[in-house]
Amino acid sequence: MNPVFILPYSDLSNKDIAVVGGKNASLGEMIHHLTSKGVRVPDGFATTAEAYRLFLFENKLEQTIRNELDRIDVSTFNNLDEVSKTIRELMMRARMPEGIQKEIKSGYAALCKRYGREVDVAVRSSATAEDLPNASFAGQHESFLNIRNENEIVESVQRCFASLFNARAIKYRYENGFDHMKISLSAGVQLMVRSDLASSGVCFTLEPESGFRDVIVISGCWGLGENIVQGIVNPDEFYVFKPTLKADKNAIISKKMGSKAKTMIYAGTGDFGNTINLDTLIEKQQEWVLDDREVTILAQWCLCIEEHYNMPMDIEWAKDGNTGQIFIIQARPETVHSTKDPYVKNEFVLKEKGKLLVQGSAVGSGIATGKARIILLPSDAGKLQPGEVLVTDITNPDWDPILKKASAIITNKGGRTSHAAIVAREIGVVAVVGCFDATLKIKDGQQVTVSCAEGKTGAVYDGKLAWYEKSINFGQLELPKTAPMLILGDPDKAFRYSFYPNKGIGLMRLEFIITNAIKVHPMALVKFDELKDDKAKIEIAALTIQYQIKEHYFIDKLSQAVATIAAAFYPKDVIVRMSDFKTNEYANLLGGKVFEPEEENPMLGFRGASRYDHDRYREGFRLECEAIKKVRGEMGLTNVKLMIPFCRTIPEGKKVIALMEHYGLKRGENGLEIYVMAEIPSNVILAKEFAKVFDGFSIGSNDLTQLTLGLDRDSAIVNEMFDENDPAVKNMIASVIRDAKICKVKIGLCGQAPSDFPEFAQFLIEQEIDSISFNPDALLKGIENMVKAEKNRANRVQTK
Repeated sequence: MNPVFILPYSDLSNKDIAVVGGKNASLGEMIHHLTSKGVRVPDGFATTAEAYRLFLFENKLEQTIRNELDRIDVSTFNNLDEVSKTIRELMMRARMPEGIQKEIKSGYAALCKRYGREVDVAVRSSATAEDLPNASFAGQHESFLNIRNENEIVESVQRCFASLFNARAIKYRYENGFDHMKISLSAGVQLMVRSDLASSGVCFTLEPESGFRDVIVISGCWGLGENIVQGIVNPDEFYVFKPTLKADKNAIISKKMGSKAKTMIYAGTGDFGNTINLDTLIEKQQEWVLDDREVTILAQWCLCIEEHYNMPMDIEWAKDGNTGQIFIIQARPETVHSTKDPYVKNEFVLKEKGKLLVQGSAVGSGIATGKARIILLPSDAGKLQPGEVLVTDITNPDWDPILKKASAIITNKGGRTSHAAIVAREIGVVAVVGCFDATLKIKDGQQVTVSCAEGKTGAVYDGKLAWYEKSINFGQLELPKTAPMLILGDPDKAFRYSFYPNKGIGLMRLEFIITNAIKVHPMALVKFDELKDDKAKIEIAALTIQYQIKEHYFIDKLSQAVATIAAAFYPKDVIVRMSDFKTNEYANLLGGKVFEPEEENPMLGFRGASRYDHDRYREGFRLECEAIKKVRGEMGLTNVKLMIPFCRTIPEGKKVIALMEHYGLKRGENGLEIYVMAEIPSNVILAKEFAKVFDGFSIGSNDLTQLTLGLDRDSAIVNEMFDENDPAVKNMIASVIRDAKICKVKIGLCGQAPSDFPEFAQFLIEQEIDSISFNPDALLKGIENMVKAEKNRANRVQTK
């Protein structure tokens, strides 16, 4: 049988990994099986492992290469670069066998004929091990882009062959125990997608930090995607929720615009992939790399690919600037979080906070400390001692041996899909990437603490701070019959906390989101043109630069934050409490002072339900309702329920319900339930009447204790009298639970007491409350107390 030196992608599948390597086999698999489902993959062909072996044989290179490899000082690798250069020069001086040249040129001619023009191609390396065909060599070898004409393609294939012996590839094989001469190199010759004229990026079909399986995370930058891989830019990020994507809803639950400060383009045709990295124009930095329609199409393709492979995937995409078409250019299994047990977690909590040095995107959820070592070049690897914290500008695969010595990684540039972030996950260290000025703000040799335990934003603090760590196996935890629920306001932590044992979110506070993500008083957006505070107006204009209609900024930010938490816990209930700032808190928001009265006691003043239909805030409440309507309607997250805080009277409750219906949130429509906080004695005394207006109650034990005992919980003088176990408070709680049961409406409690005091949990279980909600740090202790209480109650019933 005549040897085969090239195979078209349409003839390849994952069965051919040993022949053409994982990358080329995967491309063939997608073209073969998924193009009929709409997934667009650039066509092409691959040289075979047999072609590579013939190249070595005819040029009598194998023994020469072995001799050179034997010269490497494997104790220090000091001469690695020299040996690598010698081997590559030998391979580039060799001649490509005529038979291989002929087939490559024939394959290119067929590709041009298929597309009806002389096409530019990408020539990419795809390595495979003879005896370990599934071994991964991702990122070790070279690719050559924007190649045109048959002779340059042949030369590019030869350059790919030679890249098998670049320094990092040789070192990788030494570290992983591979025989250098049992590795073959296949070169994929593929239609070039001119993403240098548009955009490109990567996708994960799970959330790459927590391993949450129901989202697709898409990131992108202008120009070539190498800027993302190398961590040079902070990309745009899009989160798409799979269940609502399948239901044809607006499934984009979150969008975060990155700075995208650089755009990588080709230096010119025939330069074998040489690139130029240009400064991105300001107006392009402020533009999304994909519109919502394109994000949705790309997410649908990712879902299709994941379902075909039946595993979470790491996918590369590119948009052609000439045609406007998007292509999938690579897909490989995700190998970090998909192999971990999501119900076994190591939780880290800082006991103290030091001076904040820099912030960036958090990778991992742990904490580390050590001496900071600023290294800007991989050739300075010797400066980093094991256990030190690496601080650098950016990283690429040349840095891999260095990164393995670090206790933590800090970079100026890059996002959560950058090279540094990916390697940090693989080796299990924390990283804070995209800090902008870490190499300036942190001193070489300075002791620092790197914390990624506080959500998506990672922090680097001065000094060695104290923290504690605990390993939790949620899968083995005994759960009570009474529903344990969570109190949550930070969407950045939602996916991680979704793995905790829970029956949903009993209280989602909007205040954290408005303060941290929105930062602007809603009325300052409604009346932006009338603002007299020039300083606030400038700051608001900068935050809302993408929005001509400023109100849309509030609606988008709030809806995305609520949707993220709702998606993380879907289809379980997520009870969203409408805003409950006090006037002094609202006044601290950008532009807020002019819209808020000054009050002697804001705790008992213009707060909660009294604001919603008042001239001072009615339009602000409309924006809150618009955001929730978008989440439940457009996004399809109907597991979101609503709750009204601090509702003093029955008429006030009816007024709010009517106003919400006017704003498109009709109680009962599409399963919408609206609860009320039971936190004022009037809520308890008139519980049966409130039950006619609302679908249920959530006992706010803090305010109810305060108002039952007549003390200000913010007062240090009387604070020691604040006690949920006081008989008067318990009487109020028992009363409202009893009346809720009579009226057959749901009732739960939000507060710390059931986790702090076993006897309080016992009391609530005795009253047959439906649910108890805890802050995440108190949940496990709370569940333990609930389980004990239910067993005690069952034992007493049996004894009787």
